[in-house]
Amino acid sequence: MTTVTVEPGSLLALYTKGLVDAGAPDLDTGPRRLTDALTAYASSGAPLDETGRSVLTGIGEPPAREDTALLLARTRAVPSEHTASWIFPADPTIVGRAREEAADRLAAWGLDDLAFTTELVVSELITNAVRYAGGPVELRLIREDVLICEVTDPSNTQPRLRRARTTDEGGRGLFLVAQLTSRWGCRYGGTGKTIWTEQPSATAAPWMAGLV
Repeated sequence: MTTVTVEPGSLLALYTKGLVDAGAPDLDTGPRRLTDALTAYASSGAPLDETGRSVLTGIGEPPAREDTALLLARTRAVPSEHTASWIFPADPTIVGRAREEAADRLAAWGLDDLAFTTELVVSELITNAVRYAGGPVELRLIREDVLICEVTDPSNTQPRLRRARTTDEGGRGLFLVAQLTSRWGCRYGGTGKTIWTEQPSATAAPWMAGLV
């Protein structure tokens, strides 16, 4: 696994082979031409959708049977005061404490309207992590234009969303989380996985003003 550190404001470009092969006489010309075009547009501060359209238009026609795709993303840093994290042992008794910590932080952020839902999400995710993955378990909240809740555990087992039958005593955790949030997913690291959720917030973080 390779880890690369990028500065806030960096422009990331993911592209298919057809994009750099378009009208290029050799293997070096296409990537160099794409890099030059992206550098020029990045320094101009143009929106990403405008940059993408302009770059695709200027590249030329792709070779026959080649797909052409360009995905652009700009990195940014979240202010430290808009994140909060806690590490808990693999003990069922910490679920209540995790809920309390989350609720207190949301109150400090002025997001009391999200407290009830977030407490339910935290409860389900922490319980599953303690029960099936062991510890330590990390809870992290990120305040952006949405509220992100992350629970990290040491297991690499893929979580499964299923519909429990009416006679089942368990198995409803992820289904409940999916119903309470606008999006959720799972990503893997070198020593475990992180399940994340997003909830829309009527109160966007002040530092997001002007970025929308």
